[in-house]
Amino acid sequence: MGEDRIAGIRDAALDLFVRRGYEATTMADIGAAVGIRGPSLYKHVSSKQELFARLVVETMEGLVALHDRAVTGVEDPVERLRRAVDAHVRFHARNRREAFVGNRELRSLVEPHRSTVLALRAAYARRFEDVVAAGVAAGVFRVESPQLAAFALLDLGMGVAVWFRSDSGPSEDEVAWQHAEFALRLVGAR
Repeated sequence: MGEDRIAGIRDAALDLFVRRGYEATTMADIGAAVGIRGPSLYKHVSSKQELFARLVVETMEGLVALHDRAVTGVEDPVERLRRAVDAHVRFHARNRREAFVGNRELRSLVEPHRSTVLALRAAYARRFEDVVAAGVAAGVFRVESPQLAAFALLDLGMGVAVWFRSDSGPSEDEVAWQHAEFALRLVGAR
């Protein structure tokens, strides 16, 4: 029951952060959404900031882990980039609320949470930069700056969280495949 309660609190908080924003959401709002009084929430979470930080950190850790699973053991730079982009796009298609809150509400994180999340984001971006740099070194990608190419690839995938709908438009498979094709063009793959 405790795990279910925490999951319900997390989900309610996430919905409220998406609709109202972090600052406009109170613990009483979160409590009302799960059917308990605001002060009773403190039996389950220590603060709104801790709840928010845990949500954003877990999202980033999940994204990093998905990337690592997707590219582990893949040496070919083209296939490695395909898999990295595929994982990135699918994550954002499946975790739209988390991506939205993690990007829009980042300003609401306070220390030490802010530094933790920024470090996770930087480590994730470096993974893409490393994939691109390896392709440049192998002579199969042509870009001036692997770092800027990585940022463009990240933005390409993050945008999916804004417009993707599983019940209309292109399927997740179509979006992931096409974005991998866009990525290869972006890095000048041969």
